[in-house]
Amino acid sequence: MSLHEPGSKSAPVQITEDEAALYDRQIRLWGLEAQQKMRNATIVIFTLRGTATEAIKNIVLAGIGRLVVVDDALVSPEDLGAGFFFRDEDVGRKRADAAKPRIESLNPLVTVDVVPELPRTDPELDALLERVDLVCLTDGDRDTCLRINAACRRRHVPLYCGGTFGLLGYAFCDLLSHDYITPDRAAASKDGAPRNVKSSTTYVPLEKALQHSWASLTRRQTKELNPAVVFTVLAIWEFEHLQQGSLPSNPLDAEELARIMRDLVEHAGVNKQWLAEIPRELLECAATTASHELSPVCAVVGGFLAQDILKTLSAREAPLANFFTFDGNTGAATVARLGMP
Repeated sequence: MSLHEPGSKSAPVQITEDEAALYDRQIRLWGLEAQQKMRNATIVIFTLRGTATEAIKNIVLAGIGRLVVVDDALVSPEDLGAGFFFRDEDVGRKRADAAKPRIESLNPLVTVDVVPELPRTDPELDALLERVDLVCLTDGDRDTCLRINAACRRRHVPLYCGGTFGLLGYAFCDLLSHDYITPDRAAASKDGAPRNVKSSTTYVPLEKALQHSWASLTRRQTKELNPAVVFTVLAIWEFEHLQQGSLPSNPLDAEELARIMRDLVEHAGVNKQWLAEIPRELLECAATTASHELSPVCAVVGGFLAQDILKTLSAREAPLANFFTFDGNTGAATVARLGMP
């Protein structure tokens, strides 16, 4: 199928009484208007692995209008761990085709389409993104994230990137210029409830975020942001780039990761007094688990992505700004504001 087929993005659909009953709890939580926005949203998700599986489950159950899954890979035995849309008999089939009926069964009101071939050229990618409201790229290498981000910028489409490296997880978003409603608790209305105020945040592309300078961080800020995990994720991306697609997979890779991280930390200007070195246990964890999918980490990162995507679509409260990391060793998550004003 193609997203630029005639009629693929039609006039807004109004929520029916049956839908209002189904989504009653959500409507009471964030309002009918927000649910209406989700009902008319088309979301494209790239790469159907564990992180995407968790994200898809949540956004489909929440009641988006249309989901497009883009994946040209075949189901492997490894996919059966974190990918609960797959069964033993699916091994060898296209992942997108195998998952489609099970995604549809979560919520028959959501239209599910699959694109079993990845767009190879920029014109093909631009055509795919022609009539969509948001893109979510999961488990992509750095170059793919940069390429999809550039395409989304050309088409003025918000983007989320997210994935896991063993016990580590991350999410990044470029929402262009995003407007949202948030309560102003400093100014209550006549009935005592907080007034709603309109806010706006300007985002930056991943390319600029990766150039972020950490030189001005204080010791306290460094401790709160935990840049060690951020730079571990960035180092794994660089390792993957240097090794032409291969992730760290054994303890011997820890030394190469350490070298890459030292270069990244120095280039970013992190104060060496606040981050003298990357913890050895974090390096060894990344070196031995990065090439594996762990269901609990996928659940955390995929759940976070879905929650933030729905927040963005509904335009209620501030979404991620702009780089989230999760460390499964400690269960801690942090958000760093990279390259943003």
